[in-house]
Amino acid sequence: MLGLDPGTEMVILFFLLLALRVPVAFSLGLSSLYAMWQIGFGLDLVGDLLSSGIAKFSLLAIPFFILAGTLMGTVGIAERMIRFFRVLVGSLPGGMGVVGTVVCLFWGAVSGSGPASVAAIGPLIIRGMAEDGYPRPFAAALVCTGAALSIVIPPSIGLVIYGVIADTSIAQLFIAAIIPGLVMGVSMLLALPFAGKARHAAHLESSDGGLAAIAPAPYEGMGYGARLGRSFIDAFWGLLTPVVILGGIYGGVFTPTEAAIVATVYALFVGLFIYRTLSIGTLYAALVEASASSAVVMLVVTFASLFGWVVTVDDLVGKYSSALLALSDNQWVILAVIMLVVLIAGMFMDAITIMFIALPIFLPVVHQLGWDPVWFGVALMVNLAIGLFTPPVGINLFVAANITRMSLERIAVGAVPFLIASLAGLAIIAAFPELSQVLLAWMQ
Repeated sequence: MLGLDPGTEMVILFFLLLALRVPVAFSLGLSSLYAMWQIGFGLDLVGDLLSSGIAKFSLLAIPFFILAGTLMGTVGIAERMIRFFRVLVGSLPGGMGVVGTVVCLFWGAVSGSGPASVAAIGPLIIRGMAEDGYPRPFAAALVCTGAALSIVIPPSIGLVIYGVIADTSIAQLFIAAIIPGLVMGVSMLLALPFAGKARHAAHLESSDGGLAAIAPAPYEGMGYGARLGRSFIDAFWGLLTPVVILGGIYGGVFTPTEAAIVATVYALFVGLFIYRTLSIGTLYAALVEASASSAVVMLVVTFASLFGWVVTVDDLVGKYSSALLALSDNQWVILAVIMLVVLIAGMFMDAITIMFIALPIFLPVVHQLGWDPVWFGVALMVNLAIGLFTPPVGINLFVAANITRMSLERIAVGAVPFLIASLAGLAIIAAFPELSQVLLAWMQ
C-alpha cells in the first residue's frame, strides 16, 4: 500500500478507517485481515486466533461486572447511596459537589464501567447539584470525571484487561489502585471551587433536562443523628457491596473473576429480597442493557487480539519499543512520552482498544527499564480514565450529553477544571510509585 512493512500499514489503515467513522471493532478487524494478507498468512488462521484471544477465564469478569453494575443501578442502590452521603457530607462547603464526588468514587467500587456509572448515577447527582446552585454543565462534567475513575477504583474492568495482557496479578492491581483512586478523588474536590456556583436559585437554568429527581426521604424532618441513622440503614446493603466484593478478593475467598459473579448474585439478592424493587420487567431490561454493553466491549477485545497478534508477528513491538528507548536515557522523559501518547490516544479511542494496541509496545520498555508493572498499570489506567472525559470523543461526555440533553461542547467546557486537576493527580501518581505500593507492602 505505502511501501512500508505490513504492521505499520495496518496501523495507518486502522486510523484511516476510524477517520471514516468505521466502528472501532471493525476497524481493528479489517486492518488486521489486510496485514495478514500482506504478510502471506492464510485467512484460515483467523477463526483460531479469534477464539484463542477471547477464550480466557479472566475475561469472564467483564460481562458479569457490567451486569452487576446495571442491576445495582436498577434496584435503587444508587438513589439510597446518594441520600446517605447527602445527609453525611451534604452540609460541608461544596454541598452536593462533595456528595457527587464521594458517590462517584463509591460507585466506582460497584460498577467498574465509566459509561455505565454516568448512566446509573448521573441523572440524580446532576439534578441535585443543579438544585444546590451548580451550573448543570459543571455538574455533568463532575459526573463524567468521577465515573471515569470506575476503571481505576477496583473492581475495574480496565485493570482486568491490563492484567490479562500484561500477565500480572489482577488482585494486586486492585489493591494497588485504591490509594491512587483516592488521590484522583481529592483532585476532583480541589476543582469544586472553580464551578462558578450560582448564589441564588434564580440563577439556575429553568430546564432540568428531563433529569430524575431524588425522591424525598421519609426522614427529612428529623434531626441530623436520626436522619444519618435512617439513611445509613436504607443504604446499608449498597454500602456493603464493595466490602463483599473487595473483601472476598483480598481475603482469598474468591478470585477477581469469581467476584464478578458474586457481585451479580448479590445484586439480584438485594433487589429481590431486601429492597424488593426487582421485577421480571426490570430484570429483563437490565439483562438487555448489560448484554448490549458487554457485546460491544467483547467484540473490541476479540478483534483487538487479532490486531495484537499481527503486531507481534511483524515485530512492531521490537521496532517501536526500541525507538522509544532510543528517545532518551532519562526514564522520566520516556515515561512522559508514554503518558502523552496514551493521553492523546484517549481523546480518540476507548481504553480497551488503546491497551491492546499500545501495551505490546510499552510493556517491553517497562521491563527493560525495571519499572513495576503493577504501578505502571495503575498509572496507565488513570491516564485512560482522563481520556474518558476528554474531547473530542470522550465517551462519558457523550453519555452525559444524552441524559442531560445538553451539547457535548457545553459539558466539555465544564470539564476543564476537572481535566486540569486530574492531570495534576496523574503527575503525582506517576512521580510517586510508592502510592500504589503502600497497601501491597502492608498486606504482605
